[in-house]
Amino acid sequence: MILLVNGSERDQHRVLVNEMYRQRARVFKERLGWDVEVHDGMEIDRFDEENPLYLISIDDVTRRLRGSLRLLPSTGPNMLRDVFSDLLPNGLVVESATIWESSRFSMDPEAAAPLPGKAISYVTGELLAGLVETGLEAGLTEIVSVFDARMVRVLRMAGYPAELIGEPRRIGVCMTYAGLFEVSEAALERIRSACGITGSVLQPHSIVHHAAA
Repeated sequence: MILLVNGSERDQHRVLVNEMYRQRARVFKERLGWDVEVHDGMEIDRFDEENPLYLISIDDVTRRLRGSLRLLPSTGPNMLRDVFSDLLPNGLVVESATIWESSRFSMDPEAAAPLPGKAISYVTGELLAGLVETGLEAGLTEIVSVFDARMVRVLRMAGYPAELIGEPRRIGVCMTYAGLFEVSEAALERIRSACGITGSVLQPHSIVHHAAA
């Protein structure tokens, strides 16, 4: 199940949100070796202060965190424009009210194993399906994201490959890409098929709030 948490509502979900930050530290700093800031065991950056919308995968039974990602409008501060602009062709700016940026896609390794006979893990599919469902509810046309080479194969197997923007570049230890992802019912069905999801993954009564522009 995907819980939607607006950045301005973090205090209402403080325990879960802090565990999300700790998971991000384990994934990006410890496992992948990214150049990210970690304080008190939590990975938090300046974009977490821009009122993002978090998609948090939680176990239906135990209520424990399984994975998460972050959404921000492309019309405000975002990682592609403000950190990774070198990935874009000269003069290109991705900025539209119908395009949001996804970042900090993370999950613990034990949640990454595919189910028998499926292309990707359930949690991977749940996060991607939640991303598209949220986009449909918010009236988006596309999601933009910066991602590394490990995600290229995962996204292809999920039936959700990116339309690449510009040329990939090595940033630190990672070959890094920028791409656009369609928001459509067809994309949602491909993702569901890849991991065996039936029906909505969003928590009932979840409301998509627009993050601050």
